[in-house]
Amino acid sequence: MVATHLSYLRHAMSNHQTATIEWRDGIIPVSKQFDDPYFSIASGLEETRHVFLAGNDLPDRLCDGFHVAELGFGTGLNMLALALLWQGGEVIRFTSFEAFPMAAEDIRISLKAFPEVAEVAEPFLQAWEQGLRQFRVANVEVDVIIGDARETLCAWGDTADAWFLDGFSPAKNPELWTSDLMAEVGKHTNISGTFATYTAAGHVRKSLADAGFDVERVTGFGRKRHMSRGTFQGCSPCL
Repeated sequence: MVATHLSYLRHAMSNHQTATIEWRDGIIPVSKQFDDPYFSIASGLEETRHVFLAGNDLPDRLCDGFHVAELGFGTGLNMLALALLWQGGEVIRFTSFEAFPMAAEDIRISLKAFPEVAEVAEPFLQAWEQGLRQFRVANVEVDVIIGDARETLCAWGDTADAWFLDGFSPAKNPELWTSDLMAEVGKHTNISGTFATYTAAGHVRKSLADAGFDVERVTGFGRKRHMSRGTFQGCSPCL
């Protein structure tokens, strides 16, 4: 575990904490670090809505001051989908943890695949181009925390009402799905808070259950048969 952790940190440092991208079919961004695409070009936005927004029951739960947290910021598509959903009311918060932030131009090119987000994307893109990692998009206050989540989440002094667990595949990026990190997710979740993720991997579901979540496997999006979601019940090691 220590060797893996050090290797991961060296990987991040050698890339100056910046994602290295290659383009599949000229339009789909693929992480060279993890050999995994950031989204499906045909249905990335709809998948976000199914897995993360509906998976956390956000259409019914969002309210002033609501706090969403995320592992894996990527292109910011999940955040933009949230901003589109929360059109009224006061401000909600969104905190994301990202080890390898994408370059602004790569994000801009990626988001061209989703014209629907253009109305809320420009303030985000302008802030990102300026190197800002705290900014506002519509009625969402955004804070992107850069670094290895296994360190930055431990140091985070806040809690969330809902989690988007959106790291690359557990097979490609196991460091973002360890039992220790899932325990930290539990420690940083309000009672009755939720998580949703595209993966239904058994070891991930067990780790989240051990962290205090009531976990269920439900229907996934598109060709993916299953995904996972859950509600935080609390447990003595996590409180």
